[in-house]
Amino acid sequence: MKNKTICTILLIVCIIGFWLFENFYTPSPYSNPKNNKDVSEVYSNLLPSSTTNTVVFHDYYTLSYNEPFEQAEWVMYELKKSHLTYDDRKRPYFIEDPKVKSKSADWRNYKRSGYDRGHLCPAGDRRFSEYAYNETFYTSNITPQRKDFNAGVWNRLEQQVRQWCKKYGDLYVITGGVLEDDLEEIGEEDVDVPNSFYKIVFRKENNEIRALAFLFPHRESRKPLTSFLVPIDDLEEKTGIDFFQNQKKELQEKFESDVSKKGWSF
Repeated sequence: MKNKTICTILLIVCIIGFWLFENFYTPSPYSNPKNNKDVSEVYSNLLPSSTTNTVVFHDYYTLSYNEPFEQAEWVMYELKKSHLTYDDRKRPYFIEDPKVKSKSADWRNYKRSGYDRGHLCPAGDRRFSEYAYNETFYTSNITPQRKDFNAGVWNRLEQQVRQWCKKYGDLYVITGGVLEDDLEEIGEEDVDVPNSFYKIVFRKENNEIRALAFLFPHRESRKPLTSFLVPIDDLEEKTGIDFFQNQKKELQEKFESDVSKKGWSF
């Protein structure tokens, strides 16, 4: 009887310990190794506007966090040819972003929600170092995405961006969900599920900006990627974000108002 009681108590302690670990344990923030010298720069004159004035700078991407929606309204990063490696990396924990003062959403909001924790700056673009890879697992860099969308047309675009980087050289990417009223919400913190996602890919060429903008409904599609091209002006109207706020107006008017595939191979 005594042994049975001890076993029962141990079992209860283990169950409580596991529950506490699952619900309250958060690993320490991912820190930059002292010997890390390959830190990317995102020049301030290329950053979009922030509707929340909450811009967070990480070493390998920058974001504007939108607290009411519990996710970034945009994430911007530079993709260099030197970043395109196939190093095998162990997936770390998703953890809250220590640089978001209002606290980014807890990863547990996504549990049993039916949605993936969709990366905005893809982990696959940051395999060149363990630190850069781990940094993409801050919850400020994720958004709820349908599994078939995340692994389907969205993944196809991410792969296409890598192909462009191999062919044309260094690129800049701005991406996020369209945050608007009356969205579905998940988890205790009411993380919003965007109905659509956008991505802008651009590069500098002869002192000019060559840019493509995509807008995807939040569902899988087998249509060609070119079917989702839109003018940057359309994205600005939907999001309230000025994506090239620091560029001259005449330059913005030149490439934001229409869709041109010139200089891009599909």
